[in-house]
Amino acid sequence: MKTTQHYRTVWLSDIHLGYKDCKAEYLLDFLQHTQIDTLYLVGDIVDMWAMSKQFMWPKSHNQLFHYLLNLPQAGTNVIYLPGNHDEPAQQYDGMVFGDIEIHRQYIHTTADGKKLLLLHGDQFDEEVCFGPIHSWIGDKGYDLLLFLNRWYNKARHWMGFSYWSLAGYIKSRINGANKAIERYQQACLKRAQEMGLDGVVCGHIHHPEQIEQQGRTYFNTGDWIENCSALVEDHQGHIQLQFWTNIATTENPTNVLNIKDKKTVNSKAA
Repeated sequence: MKTTQHYRTVWLSDIHLGYKDCKAEYLLDFLQHTQIDTLYLVGDIVDMWAMSKQFMWPKSHNQLFHYLLNLPQAGTNVIYLPGNHDEPAQQYDGMVFGDIEIHRQYIHTTADGKKLLLLHGDQFDEEVCFGPIHSWIGDKGYDLLLFLNRWYNKARHWMGFSYWSLAGYIKSRINGANKAIERYQQACLKRAQEMGLDGVVCGHIHHPEQIEQQGRTYFNTGDWIENCSALVEDHQGHIQLQFWTNIATTENPTNVLNIKDKKTVNSKAA
């Protein structure tokens, strides 16, 4: 039998359906083990950029897409905040399609009364980027990291090991990447401060993290390209990052619950 966790709120971002490195099967497995009251899709859900260059839509992407669409019928409130890779959906800000609300940004109130700004984070690109040359180098470098990550994890799978983000490990040791991440964090926290809020939840940079600064909390949901991470809130208002780096199978239905495979970082919105 599958073990199901019940969360008041779940935040997902940077799924990138339609992109070759999307870990759709991992996210689908996470959702099948999860009961959710409110789900926020915090941008870059479908990668329209990637599909405009090369269309791909494998079975696992289609299954996940329809699972997300059907969640409102199962009792989950779904709110979608488009990002830069699904930019065409931004024009529908404030509208409702079926049972899914669309907003460019949103304010979430936690169970313990904290107010958090929700947005994808591409709003801060001009403040974070170092210029067109650095951006081009960054894009090419990221493509290389994902290529290495893809083949490294294929080898791990062949040897019977669970998924591990080599790309995230390498990125964390690149000084320029760390500087860009810090600038992004500060831009997000500044916006929350200007709005008089207790913190911010975002995505965009594929770097799951939670930090406290001057009484405000920065949460980044991470992604389903490198890290297979989600942000979850329980019914008391405690928020944590969760990493879902293995897949349950009929032969071993409990392996996703192994402490080595499902890691959490505990926190509470400040």
